[in-house]
Amino acid sequence: MKKLLTLFIVIFLIQSCGSKRIIYNNKVDQPAKTKKVKKTKSKSKKTKSISFVSPRINSTEDYVNYYSHIAMDEMIQYKIPASITLAQGILESGAGKGRLAVQANNHFGIKCHDWTGKKIFHDDDEAQECFRKYDNPEFSYRDHSIFLATRDRYSFLFKLDIDNYKQWARGLKKAGYATDPKYPQKLIDLIERYELYKYDNKVLKKKNKTYRVKKGDTLFSIAKKFNMSIDYLRDLNKISGNEISVGEIILIIK
Repeated sequence: MKKLLTLFIVIFLIQSCGSKRIIYNNKVDQPAKTKKVKKTKSKSKKTKSISFVSPRINSTEDYVNYYSHIAMDEMIQYKIPASITLAQGILESGAGKGRLAVQANNHFGIKCHDWTGKKIFHDDDEAQECFRKYDNPEFSYRDHSIFLATRDRYSFLFKLDIDNYKQWARGLKKAGYATDPKYPQKLIDLIERYELYKYDNKVLKKKNKTYRVKKGDTLFSIAKKFNMSIDYLRDLNKISGNEISVGEIILIIK
């Protein structure tokens, strides 16, 4: 009887232990959700290329007014008279209206030589010769200065007086800049007609000085003596005609 009771207790204990359920957490840890970052495409700013707009040149006076400051800058940096630079620009470019000036911004008729930049072909001494082409007329002015300053055949020019445009004009012909025998006189005529020497004087900061008229003096002889045009001498002294008197004090640029 005791054995049966003991067996019954053992069975009861086994069943009660087995009835307990072990609960497992079936939830699996999920990886943290990452926020999607929208990639923004960096928009590169497009830079607009600025093209040169040609000035409106209707006359030689317009040409001088527009390019005189450039010629004076070149004189300061390269010691070439502004009057000579302007006169060459007017003559070689037809005051900015010639084909080389309009289509190639070449104001000085400089040929290619050792040039590696843009080119244009134009009839000159021979058919379809190669000339330099620039993006801007100012580059043409700078190249003209460098052309004269760096070539041995023009080196003697820089030993001349910087305010003596007549010597410079003759020197350019002597160095072979142009083949036209009248080239020097054409430059001189332009300088005196449009009073381009005034821009040399501005750079050199020349001041007006006085001269006492002597016996035998004329406006022409005084103008020639001081390298001035008669018109400029008249304007400077408010003289309408040609009459001057011995002992009269007149203004000159020396």
